[in-house]
Amino acid sequence: MSSSLDEINRDLGNNPQALVEWALTQGERPICTTNFRPFEAVILHMVTQVKPDMPIVWMDSGYNTEATYQFADEVIKQLNLNIASFVPRRTRAHREALEGLMPGIDDPRHAAFTQEVKIEPFERALSEMRPDIWFTALRAEDTPERAKMQPVSRNSDGLVKVAPLLHWSAKDMYQYLQAHGLPNNFDYFDPTKVEEKRECGLHLQH
Repeated sequence: MSSSLDEINRDLGNNPQALVEWALTQGERPICTTNFRPFEAVILHMVTQVKPDMPIVWMDSGYNTEATYQFADEVIKQLNLNIASFVPRRTRAHREALEGLMPGIDDPRHAAFTQEVKIEPFERALSEMRPDIWFTALRAEDTPERAKMQPVSRNSDGLVKVAPLLHWSAKDMYQYLQAHGLPNNFDYFDPTKVEEKRECGLHLQH
């Protein structure tokens, strides 16, 4: 790294566009992950303005709402995204035929469900794409765990994780969408989190 991460967080932590531009000089295999949740078009627009062919990695659990799939299709077309979808090894129909409907978060089977539909596809994406820079739309408002994070961090395996929007509010996000004529999605459900302020585990492990 050309500068210490502490300096970068201090100098660029509140300037998302500058942070994206800096991060793209730090590696050769950047990715941006998405789940097409509310406000997700902000990060997708921001990174593709700088690097139009940025691989956009979507872990599609198979449990998204109809509106989320429609929103995803709209954003992919509008921004001409270079999308790479990673799906569970079993289809939702296959899983439900054998094990029934999605387990609730108090069900002891929920951890295995999360591993199957979200963590394993993400780990497969990492092993196949071998990124050195990972952009994510995490925001401090999302969960207590995320409020403790820095905009730029380095994982134990050397992967540089960049959350340019960490310090942005919902109002900031909304204003960016309006300014750039971007769509939004409010009918979103994450079966691995269920509750809004709960972590799914992916960002705690990586």
